[in-house]
Amino acid sequence: MAAAVTRLAANGQLDPDASLLEYLPQQSARITQAENITLQMLVQHRSGIANYTDDPAFNWFEPFDEASVTERSLALIYDKPALFEPGTDYAYSNTNYLLLGRIMDKTLGYSYRDYIRKEFLQPLGLQHTYGMLIEPLLPALMSGYVTGYDADLKSLAFKSPAGAMVATAEDVAVFLRALNDGSLLTQKEQALYNNLYVNSHDGWLPGYLSFARYDEPTDTVVVMFASTSGDDPWLICDIIYRRILKIADQRRHTASTGQ
Repeated sequence: MAAAVTRLAANGQLDPDASLLEYLPQQSARITQAENITLQMLVQHRSGIANYTDDPAFNWFEPFDEASVTERSLALIYDKPALFEPGTDYAYSNTNYLLLGRIMDKTLGYSYRDYIRKEFLQPLGLQHTYGMLIEPLLPALMSGYVTGYDADLKSLAFKSPAGAMVATAEDVAVFLRALNDGSLLTQKEQALYNNLYVNSHDGWLPGYLSFARYDEPTDTVVVMFASTSGDDPWLICDIIYRRILKIADQRRHTASTGQ
């Protein structure tokens, strides 16, 4: 999503410094300080907009209907006070990317998913990355579990721009490598992207954890998927990630000293 915003901004189709009010005046009327929230703040999670998934009324286990998911989710944050003054702090909020998805759809005149497929997935040959979970993918999708909950959660279809894509670890690694070796973005786009976002991301949905990180000193891409979500699995993944980096650093040192 951040890469797509970057390319649209580099092409002059989006302005990172323009306000949310300019792009979505109807929704903005019910979002606190929308006139002071820029697209860049949405990308960076510095908007101060409340996270709709933190609302007690949000049900992670309710089937998602794509036609209504955005409006249902936005309704949970309408008229709520800002977490902080826009641009003054950081707070991860899925609402930011929900709004970015709507802005891109409006700007393009078609789905941002099709844009991402055309601009990034196809050129990189990522044949196992999808915009959302669809029925034919279910047999190939690994099962997902939450500690203390027995049901397999892989059939939950999250169709939100805030987190809906399905991919193999290999495809994620190829994409993340391309963000760092100059093969995905032009020089102008890369400079803009570096100001907008970082080249890594950790995330979760019920039943799943994903770590996608780039370590510049060792030039290493690390992608980890876990089929159980929760605090303990997250901690374990972080420990494993640190061990992987230690191995990568040892190999780099060995190569540089010729040992």
